[in-house]
Amino acid sequence: MTQETTYNASLSLPKEGAEALAAALTELLWPPADAVGLFDNEDGTWRVEASFAERPDGESLKEFVEAHGAEGHEISFGDVPPADWVAISQSNLHPVRAGRFLIHGSHDRAMAHGKRWAIEVDAGQAFGTAHHGSTLGCLKAIDDLAKREPIKTVLDIGTGTGILAIAAARAWPARVIASDIDPIAIGVAEENFRLNQLARTITTVTTAGLGHTIIRESAPFDLVIANILARPLMSMAHGIARAVKPGGLVILSGITRKQAEGVAATYRAAGFTRLRRFTISDWVTLALRRTSSSN
Repeated sequence: MTQETTYNASLSLPKEGAEALAAALTELLWPPADAVGLFDNEDGTWRVEASFAERPDGESLKEFVEAHGAEGHEISFGDVPPADWVAISQSNLHPVRAGRFLIHGSHDRAMAHGKRWAIEVDAGQAFGTAHHGSTLGCLKAIDDLAKREPIKTVLDIGTGTGILAIAAARAWPARVIASDIDPIAIGVAEENFRLNQLARTITTVTTAGLGHTIIRESAPFDLVIANILARPLMSMAHGIARAVKPGGLVILSGITRKQAEGVAATYRAAGFTRLRRFTISDWVTLALRRTSSSN
C-alpha cells in the first residue's frame, strides 16, 4: 500500500554490518519500522533504510542502531516521496537456507514451489524472517534435531511470524501450539500458517508465559521452543522444565554471546543438559534435554 507521507532513516555500513543491522531493524525494533531495505552503494558499503508511517523518535532510534553494530556511523533522517516501501523492503530480502529449510518471501514463491522444507514468510509486524541470527539458529537446531529425535508435540513460545512453529510442523508429524503475548503477532502467524497450508496443524493462543489453559492441558511437550530474550528465558526456566516431558527437548534463543553461559547455568539448575550450541554473529541458540525434574 502506498503511503501519503513516509519518514525515512538511513545509514551506510560495510556489507556484513549492514546486513546485521537490517535484520535487527526488521525483527527487534519496537515500535517496528513499516519497511526495511538494504541497498548496494557500489563503493564497498551498503545503505540500510528504514521507513515509518509516523516520525520516529530520533534519539531512541540512534541508540538502537548503535547497540546493533552501527556505533560511530551517522544516521540521517528525512521525508521521502510516496512509494510502496513494504514491497520494496520485501523484494530486498533474499532467501535464507538453514539446513534443509529454505525461507523465502512471496516474491520468491515460484523458486521454492514444491520443496517440502520451504517456508514462505514476508517481513511485517512480527519477529521472525530468518534474517536474524537467533531465528536462523533456531531453524538450524530444529533441522538438526529432526534427523534423530521423534517429536509428536511442540510448544513455540513467542511465535512472532510463526516461522519456527511452521518449521516444526514441516520437520515432524507433530501437533504444534504457537503462543505470543502480542495479538498482532498472532494474527500475522495465523496468516502465515494458512499461507503455508498448516492452519489445521498449528493451534494459536494469545498469552504470556505458560499459563494458558490450552498450554496447561496439552503439557508436557516433547519439544518447547522459546526464541525470546535472555531475561524472560531465565525467569521461565523451571516453568519450561515442568512443561517438557522427561527426556524432552528445548530450543532457546534471543541470547547474546555474553548472556549464553548465564542462561545455560540457569537451565542446568532446572534439570537440563546441553546437546548443541549454534552461534551466528552475536546470537546463540541452545538445544537442551531435560534429564531431571525441575526444583
